[in-house]
Amino acid sequence: MGRWNRLVVLVLGVLLVSWGGPAASAFWSSVSSNGAAAKADALAQGNKPSVAVGQAGNVAVTWAASTTAAGKPVSGYTIARYSSATGGTSTAGSGTCAVVVTALTCTDVATTGSWYYVVTPTVSLWQGAESLRSAVATVDATAPVAPTVTAPAYVVPANVSNVPVSGTAEANSTVVLTVTDVGAAHTVTQTRTANSSGAWSATTLNLSTFNAGIITYSARATDAAGNTGPAGTTTSVKDTTAPTVTGVQLVNGGATPGKVEQGDKVVVTFSEALDASKICSTWTDDTVKQRLGGDNQVTVSISNSDNLTVSSTGCTLRFGTVALGGNYASGSMSFKGTSANASVLEWDPAAKTITITLGTQSGNSNSTPQSAASAKFTPSSGHSDIAGNALATSQVTDPTASRF
Repeated sequence: MGRWNRLVVLVLGVLLVSWGGPAASAFWSSVSSNGAAAKADALAQGNKPSVAVGQAGNVAVTWAASTTAAGKPVSGYTIARYSSATGGTSTAGSGTCAVVVTALTCTDVATTGSWYYVVTPTVSLWQGAESLRSAVATVDATAPVAPTVTAPAYVVPANVSNVPVSGTAEANSTVVLTVTDVGAAHTVTQTRTANSSGAWSATTLNLSTFNAGIITYSARATDAAGNTGPAGTTTSVKDTTAPTVTGVQLVNGGATPGKVEQGDKVVVTFSEALDASKICSTWTDDTVKQRLGGDNQVTVSISNSDNLTVSSTGCTLRFGTVALGGNYASGSMSFKGTSANASVLEWDPAAKTITITLGTQSGNSNSTPQSAASAKFTPSSGHSDIAGNALATSQVTDPTASRF
């Protein structure tokens, strides 16, 4: 009969398991050394968890221990969350909440939203009823967008000790601004807070020690939930050196060396590219060659004191005066012309040169060829490099003699 009793117990246990399914909360357990003696035990409902939202979507879930109806400890807990206080479909926990948890706390990594957590106790393959849902955990796991960054196109003597930098970012976020020069030889970092409208600005940025060339500004925003977004960037060019005249040469292009004639040229060279619009008011592109040379558009004048100047009907023209260094003119002379015979003024930003080619001549000339001498150039006021550094108006003498 002992065997029959044990068989009945096993059959009843199998029937209970089959009827209850894998989520059944009752199970059989041995209560003595007598193999025929067994009793049913049950898993209690899980305890309602508490939640604490951390940074970047982390939610700490904590709960009290559960036991079976007979007071035995459970072997672990499964964690899930719902998007509403009632109803809906659960989502399994992630992070350290993704597996059966043997401790009484775990950390879920949730997406942005409002979440309600539940805890379900387990013993081996058995599980109890899930707990009541926790209080809402409001998660912000969305990183801020890249901030906008505004800085001057050029860092020059006028602003180098107080470079203005500002921008926009997520409202009330923390913005970390990093400023570097070429090769990150120098770095400045500031931490600012965007206001309720998202505006932020740097305090005094003194870039006096930074190397000349490209300055890079990079800003990242971190929101109150600890999410850090991508960087927003912009650049400036640091140029605190004023341009200079490095050469002024007379070039013979006419029939007789030493005499000023059609085809002769004046070439003025600078230490760096100038702002093209400061040479001719209609020139707006600083990257390509610019030219004035229409019919009678450019007039090259040489005074009886051998000073060469240029004027144009094509724009407001700035050039200056070239002292030729020889007795080329017995009286006032001018060079204009039409078509291929016109006088031409050309700016070459790559070569950093202004070249004047003389067109058709009118007026007097000296019949005696001149020897080579050092020409001198006095720039007109208003010239500057592309960064805005002014070209000095003092006279410059070329150390190398030249002649038409």
